[in-house]
Order: sequence, then structure tokens, then C-alpha cells
Amino acid sequence: MDTEGHSLPSASCGDGRKRRVCYYYDPGVANVDYGANHNMVPRRVAMAHALVEKYGLLADMERLRVRPATEAELRAFHDDAYVRLLRDITPDAYHDGDLRDRARACGVGVPETDETDASAYDNPVIDGLWDYCLRYAGGSLAAARALADGSSDIAINWSGGMHHACRGKASGFCYVNDIVLAIQELLEHFERVLYVDIDVHHGDGVEEHFKRESRVMTVSFHLYDIDRDVKPFFPGTGKVEDVGEGDGKYYTLNVPMKAGMDDERYQQLFRPIMDEVMEKFVPDAVVLQCGADSLYGDRLGEFRLSVKGHAGCVSYLRSFNVPLLLLGGGGYTVNHVASCWCYETAVAVGKEKEISDEIPFHGYEHYYRDQGYKLHFTVPKKNGNKKDDLIDKIKQDALMNLAMLKPPPTTVGEHRPSKRHAINVKAHYDQNQDKEAKKYRWCRREDDDPMERLHRLCGEADRYDFFTELGKRKMSGLVNSTPSDSK
Repeated sequence: MDTEGHSLPSASCGDGRKRRVCYYYDPGVANVDYGANHNMVPRRVAMAHALVEKYGLLADMERLRVRPATEAELRAFHDDAYVRLLRDITPDAYHDGDLRDRARACGVGVPETDETDASAYDNPVIDGLWDYCLRYAGGSLAAARALADGSSDIAINWSGGMHHACRGKASGFCYVNDIVLAIQELLEHFERVLYVDIDVHHGDGVEEHFKRESRVMTVSFHLYDIDRDVKPFFPGTGKVEDVGEGDGKYYTLNVPMKAGMDDERYQQLFRPIMDEVMEKFVPDAVVLQCGADSLYGDRLGEFRLSVKGHAGCVSYLRSFNVPLLLLGGGGYTVNHVASCWCYETAVAVGKEKEISDEIPFHGYEHYYRDQGYKLHFTVPKKNGNKKDDLIDKIKQDALMNLAMLKPPPTTVGEHRPSKRHAINVKAHYDQNQDKEAKKYRWCRREDDDPMERLHRLCGEADRYDFFTELGKRKMSGLVNSTPSDSK
């Protein structure tokens, strides 16, 4: 991973590479089940965390205290009636006719095709829905506050990034829009906030809320294809002509792309466009939604990005040395998602060149068999010119819209949180984090998470069964003792 760009020496780390990074992980999020056949699997966050831990990256970050959001905090964006619905709805209560009608009006429990197929529900009524929403939203709020108080340069919450949720409606597997909540929190302390979305799907919920706002600029790189025989690629929004409204006109930038985007084509768009955005908008903080469904081989996405290609966006925005909030998002091939978010955590702390490509034994390694137990899965080469007219057209359309963007009233030389709102810095961080463990570059396992223990035991059992079976086969003569035995 190259590190050229605009990297500046950090106040805390003079080499210009290291950053003060904080990290949020709530084991409770990973235990949520959307349904056996549903594409969304929150367990992917636990898989990413297990890799982050096993690679020793926790030692390079401060752990944020687990604190679910409050009902009042959700109401800072979401309608009261919708928040009450999320609080009250359960699989059993859904059978009540009135509550069922209210839920469906809000996009919850609405079947796409066949009501008998659980996978047909984008936003199913699931056990623990209210707790789940509070937990992932709380992570993004905690991360935003850690940036706002100036104690961290980069904050990470891989369980966040639910960019489709609307004020009063669930959409695209998203119930609560933690991104809007986090940006609103940042606006209490920073003058201008930039939102960048690299999910394969358009960041419609975030754009819709801020499209009239000049203090927030939204930039979305996504697949846009409405010329399909069946139906448009979800959500069917985000065309280049959508540039915001009123005071927010031209503070919305959409970069719609076609299927098959690879690393080189993607970066031919991302870097020059983001260069211009950073120069014109001069943000005081950046929020990057790192949806991993833009990776090659995703079950729903149609791009061809590698882990390094995807992480190149993180690296490039990190290089501007502006407070950076990293969130998760889409991603439905769970082993690819976990590989990507682990590697991007390494990018955040400046250790991407130091972690091995070999997947370590950590309880989930069997998920990586199809990618050869490597962190970086192979993306097959695709024939064709890397530079084409379509890429030039997309870039020129975006730069033309950016040319209409007026510079901010003042240019800020340093990106500092304002003193407008005092923050209790210690309240955000896990004061029980083992400092001695950090000294020796390891941290304790999440022993309070029963699923972590179960998967660890299952992994150990798998290994035991493998060697037991190997021994049985050897004794029965099915496995050769030495290479010479086969002659």
C-alpha cells in the first residue's frame, strides 16, 4: 500500500504515519440474526474483530467504552413514531394487526416477493431489534465524540455505516441511520463535515437528510444501473444530476459507475475527485462509509475491488490528516468483509505492511478456505483497456459539478475541534483496558462473549478432529508414512 498524498506529521506521532486511533467493538451486535437465508450477517463484525485481535492491532488503539445509544439520541434524527415502533416491535408482537400495519408502513417486515420466504424480507422483524439498533448507533456516536474532543485522530466502528435508513422508515437492511446521528454530533464541534461513501450501493439516506445543508458535503461512489430488464440496482438513486437543493446545492456529489469496476479504474476516479473535494470544501472532519460490498465476489455487489484497492480509499483520505471516522456498511461475503475491515484497521494505525497475508488460527479460519487462508483473496484479471472513455466521462461530470461549488467562507489551516461544547474525554474510553497487555502488544480476548468462546472451542474441535481422522487413516494404510512408501 503506497502512502503518498497529503500525509502530514501528526501532533502525537511525528513520523507522519501513525495516528491516535480509537476502536469500538460491542460483542452484542454480532449475535443478531436476520434469518437463516438473509444476506445480512452481523457476525461478520465479530469475524473482523477476531482478526484484528489476533494480528495484535488492538495494542495500537484505544478501546472505546461500550455504550448503547439512548432513545432520545435516536430521536435526534428519527421520527418519534418510528422510534416507538422499533422499541415495541418483536416477532411475537408482529402478529398484532395494528402493529403489523404500522411496521409495514415503515418498511419493517415487508416481503419483497414471497411471504413464506424469510429471505424475502429486507428489514425483517428480528429478535433483539431494538437492542441491536441502540448498540450499533451508540458505537458511531461514541466514535464521533472521540474525534470531537480531539483525543483521537481516527475512530473506527465497523458495526455502523447503515446508510439507507430514513427518518421514519427502514430500508436496505438498515433500521437506524447511525451515520446521520454521528454527523450531527460532529457538527456540534466542527464547522464542516465531509461524508464519503464507497459502498456499492448509493448512500441515499444520508444524502436525503443533508441535501439542503452547506455544512455537510456528501460524496457517493456507487453502482448506478436503471436500464435493467428486471429492476434497477438498489436503491436506484444517485445519478450525476443530483447535486443537492437550496443552500446545499452542489454540496451533494454523486459518482455513478457501471458494474465491473476494478482497482485501477476506481482509483482513476476516486483520487482526482477527492483531491478536488478536499481542496474546495476544506472539511474539518471526514466520515468514510467503508461498505465492503464493492469488493470482488460479493453476494450482492457487482464491482471487482480487491482488499488493497478498497483500502486505498481509506489510506488516501487518511493522508490528509483530518479527523477521520471509519464506519462499516454493506458486505455480504463475510470472509471478504472481515479481511477487508481488518486490513483497513491496519491501514488506520499504519501497520498494513507489517501484518501477514496468512490467516492466523483464531476460531473463524475455516471461513477463509476458499481464499486459500489468505487475508488478500485473488481477483481474476479482466481483459480490456484500463483507461476508457466511460471513466473519463464520469470523472469530467463530477469535476464539472465540483467547479460549481463555492469555496467555504474561511480556510482553516488546522483542523481542531471547537471549544463550543465541553466533552468529558475519559467518559468515552474503556478505563479497564489492560495497559500492561498493551505494553506487551497483546490484549485479552472477549471472554465475556459466549459466541467467541463457542467459536474458539469449535475451532479447536475442528483441529482435534482433523488430526484424529488423519491418525485413523494412517493406521488403516490410507495415508502414506513416507514419500518412499508410494513407490
